[in-house]
Amino acid sequence: MGTPQYGALDPLALIHDELIHDSTNNALREQGMDPIYTVGTAARVAVIGQAPGRRAQASGVPWDDASGATLMQWLGVTEGQFRDPGNFALLPMDFYYPGRGRSGSGDAPPRRGFAARWHPPLFALMPDIRLTLLIGRYAQQAYLPIAKTATLTATVRNYQQFLPELFPLGRVAKRDSMLVGRFWMSCRVM
Repeated sequence: MGTPQYGALDPLALIHDELIHDSTNNALREQGMDPIYTVGTAARVAVIGQAPGRRAQASGVPWDDASGATLMQWLGVTEGQFRDPGNFALLPMDFYYPGRGRSGSGDAPPRRGFAARWHPPLFALMPDIRLTLLIGRYAQQAYLPIAKTATLTATVRNYQQFLPELFPLGRVAKRDSMLVGRFWMSCRVM
C-alpha cells in the first residue's frame, strides 16, 4: 500500500522511479525502506509535514499514527477521503523516516534539500492543488519566508495572511505538550 501504483509511462511513476534510485537514497533503499508519500494528479489539497514516523515507515502509509487520526478529525474527513490521492497529496519534507534525534527524545529532522528537490516536480503534475497545509516548522520554513524568523505560534496565529493558497498549522502530535496549550489552533482555525 505504501508504494504508489502508476502506469509504466505515467510521469508520477517516472518521478517515483527516479526518487527511489537517487544516490542520496541508496542507503535507505538498501535497508528496505520505500519512500512514504501519496500524490495524485487530481489532488486538491496538499499536506506537508515533517517526515514519516517510525510507524508510517513500517506500514508504508503516510500519517499512519495518532497524529494522522487527529489531522483527519481536524479536517473533518474520513480516512478513505484523506488517503484518496484524488483528494489529498501527502508530501512530507522527507519521504523517509529520518531516525531518532540526537537527544533520543524524538525523530531527527528531515534531510536538508530533500523537499526542494522532490516537491517541485510533483507539484508540477498536480495543477488542481488549491490549498497547501504546512504542518510544523520545517514545512513552514520551506514555504513561508516569514517563518524563518517568526515563531511557530506567531506564524500559525497569523495564518490569514497566507490564505487562500497556504495554511500553516502547528504540529499534530498528541504527545506535544504545546498542542494542549494551543488547542485554539485546531478549534478556531479549522
